[in-house]
Amino acid sequence: MSQNTQKPVLLVTGANGMVGQNILAHPKAAEWQIQAPGSAELDLRDRAAVDDWMRDHRPDAIVHAAGVVGGIHANMAEPVRFLADNTLIGVNVVTAALAAGIPTLINLGSSCIYPKDIGSGLREDCILTGPLEPTNEGYALAKITTMRLCEYAMRENPDLNYKTLIPCNLYGRWDKFDPRHSHLVPAIIHKVHSAKQQGLSAVEIWGDGTARREFMYAGDLADAVLRALADPASLPDTLNIGLGHDHSINDYYAIIAKVIGWDGQFTHDLTRPVGMKQKLLDISAQTDWGWSAPTSLEDGIRATYDFYLQEHSQ
Repeated sequence: MSQNTQKPVLLVTGANGMVGQNILAHPKAAEWQIQAPGSAELDLRDRAAVDDWMRDHRPDAIVHAAGVVGGIHANMAEPVRFLADNTLIGVNVVTAALAAGIPTLINLGSSCIYPKDIGSGLREDCILTGPLEPTNEGYALAKITTMRLCEYAMRENPDLNYKTLIPCNLYGRWDKFDPRHSHLVPAIIHKVHSAKQQGLSAVEIWGDGTARREFMYAGDLADAVLRALADPASLPDTLNIGLGHDHSINDYYAIIAKVIGWDGQFTHDLTRPVGMKQKLLDISAQTDWGWSAPTSLEDGIRATYDFYLQEHSQ
């Protein structure tokens, strides 16, 4: 711990991203002295730079939220970057933390690491039991590698707490709303808002809209992360963080249209890719841990749309 403060020191990688910003904005973040180097200050793909930074700063704990992220468009267009960069980032952070003797690391995984043929009841012991969804396989492989590296670290040194949280899909403040890079919920917010602004009477949905997704407000993940940091030993090695229920793509469009106040019609392009038909986490272990997400879907979308209007709307 730093001699200049009574607060423990926390490194948050990816602090400029949606999850990182929500962690920094959470009230419990005030319990920590937070280090949040941006990519210009610390390129996590640079092994020597990460080793040097960890050795020089030696935080008490790390939340690893950094990564190259994007929606189905980006993952399909750039699989090499999603696999290579995310693998480098994860391996560099974990091995540098080990070399510096940092005892606690909360690694954020992704629900895309689950096999594509298991639509619901995704339990932590299902990982690596079947093929991955091809549209985001590269990203998933990188996340699996980092998760396994954390497990191996604790196998070699049981005193470490290198735990992985696997959140369901996320949305929220500080999200990416550019359709070229965004995930489902922010993409819908942008699309429906634009339709309202332009006076359009219809909005197109990829596929038939029946695919189901579990989306949690990113502020709720921040709450789970900060709780995990308070007592990392209480966590299993790998823990799903989600809602335990999902909605269809059509439902998300309808709820977002209601929040935005657009009353047009939806059409469907059945030639477009839609990914997995369902991806619903089993949150039994999360329930045993004693945590549940406090924000309703409509409240979360309203807060996200307010942020969009303040920061991104033209």
